Amino acid sequence: MANLGSVHIASTDIQTEKYKLLCLGIFEDKKLSESQQEYDHVVDGGVSAILKNEDFRGESGQTEMLHFQSGAPVERILLVGLGKRSACDLETIRNAAGTAVRTAQDRRIERLALELFGTGAVDRPEGEVARAIAEGLIMGSYRFTDYQTKDTDKIFLAKDAYILTENDLESDVQKGVALAQANLFVRDLATHPGNVMTPTRLAKEAEVIAKEGGFKCTVYNREDFEKMGMGAFAGVAKGTDEPPKFILLEYSGGDQGEAPVAFVGKGITFDTGGISIKPSKKMDEMKFDMCGAAAVLGIFHAIAKIQPPINAVGVVVATENMPGGRAYKPGDILKAFNGKTIEVLNTDAEGRLALADGLSYVAEEYSPRYMVDFATLTGAAIVALGHRASAIMGTDDELVHQIIDAGEYTGERCWQLPLWDGYSEDLKSDVADVKNIGSQGAGTITAGAFLKEFVGDIKWAHLDIAGTAWWSEDRPYIPKGASGIGPRLIMRWLERQN
Repeated sequence: MANLGSVHIASTDIQTEKYKLLCLGIFEDKKLSESQQEYDHVVDGGVSAILKNEDFRGESGQTEMLHFQSGAPVERILLVGLGKRSACDLETIRNAAGTAVRTAQDRRIERLALELFGTGAVDRPEGEVARAIAEGLIMGSYRFTDYQTKDTDKIFLAKDAYILTENDLESDVQKGVALAQANLFVRDLATHPGNVMTPTRLAKEAEVIAKEGGFKCTVYNREDFEKMGMGAFAGVAKGTDEPPKFILLEYSGGDQGEAPVAFVGKGITFDTGGISIKPSKKMDEMKFDMCGAAAVLGIFHAIAKIQPPINAVGVVVATENMPGGRAYKPGDILKAFNGKTIEVLNTDAEGRLALADGLSYVAEEYSPRYMVDFATLTGAAIVALGHRASAIMGTDDELVHQIIDAGEYTGERCWQLPLWDGYSEDLKSDVADVKNIGSQGAGTITAGAFLKEFVGDIKWAHLDIAGTAWWSEDRPYIPKGASGIGPRLIMRWLERQN
């Protein structure tokens, strides 16, 4: 992982502390704020002069670089379009910060300063605006460089960024940095290839997080979880020679005896589809089928840094899904941790089988207050929602709506799908308690209905992140590839719980 080195608060007096680049956010109305007028005065009206030019319209994402003579208080000013003033929100701010740092890196500028974008237009406290800028800066600067051996001299990263304000917002900024770094951690886990990011590697990453955060990590091997009765997860793992892992994290930051919040992640580190093998086209992307596991580990990465006053449990069910002589087959019947039997009709519907044991284990062993799972579960989620929103459903509408609200705040949007009883009817099996796929369409919902069979009476939400975990589109603070979804969304939700 490579990204911008640091973000801090600094004085608005740019004549005292000279910067290579000053970034200003400009709305479509091109009206300068009071602080922008002061910066304009320092550069002898250079900003207002360029705004008279119709080429720069202040549209969202548009940029204009202004150059000044050597010895000026600032060598360059970058104007970043913020769009319509009335539509400005925290996502606008993150996008602007991401655009600013990526432009700086393209110009090989090491040190940049940014005004507090959108002052007076965003209906949020200044601390939250500063936090959003920090998030956008760190996330927008990200480069995955681990396997590049050629042209490494062309990879340039900014070293320092400063948010200009006279208010003490440093703690807000550092919280934004911590959340952004958790996001990048998730991106890193997801971007490594399947021959590197194995279940064993995921387990090692979990152990490092636990050590840094001062909490407990337990890793169960194949023999362990088979003895524990996790027949569904064990069935999926039968075809792989790569050792599968059941990873358990336990954080105790709340009152002793208080029921924890639980997170469960699908960690299929490579998914061939098993005997029901996938088409070869784009099968390389199936290294991303562990993004649910990455999200859970990223949540605990953030918890380790922020140390919220809660008790939390995290479970990752990690294995490859491979064909082979020992692989499970269509028609097999598996027995899950909670005793329910499952008829396997499609071995490419494996994630829900692994999650069945993870969910039922957590529900029975911990009786959590809430349980949330993340999984790249169905291609149908992409058909329904594209890459703009995660599908969410669950057993408790209040929980679901709280997570949706958190997503509106963080820009990781979610859209609720129903879990009516009729969808469960489609999963009834003639030879077992339940079958692992439905036959009447609504693939994302029936996958959720399947998982519902394994949560008991726990308040539970399921997020299908198949469309949002990675994407081929380049966005201002999320370069194409893995998005790092999960930690920022959940930490915002947890903030609202305490």
